[in-house]
Amino acid sequence: MDLLRRILFSLVGCAVLLYAGDYVSVRYGLPGGRQTTDTVQIRPYMAIPQKNGREELVPMDARTQTCVISLFPHMGMNPCWYVRGHRQPRIDM
Repeated sequence: MDLLRRILFSLVGCAVLLYAGDYVSVRYGLPGGRQTTDTVQIRPYMAIPQKNGREELVPMDARTQTCVISLFPHMGMNPCWYVRGHRQPRIDM
């Protein structure tokens, strides 16, 4: 039981250190004043339910979304790797 507790605390500690390092890197542009944000072009679409049970898909205008270059979301922005993978978000009506 003691070994399991040590392993659990070690894993939690590593996760906290990883998140904190990622945050400091984004907040202060480490290493070397690097760019911390980027913009990605997204094209959302609306899914409007019809009376017959089907959905009408209506594309919306393309827009740019600001994202943060990191592993985790910070400062209210999603990471760029996530935004690039979800360039066509669905908006349910």
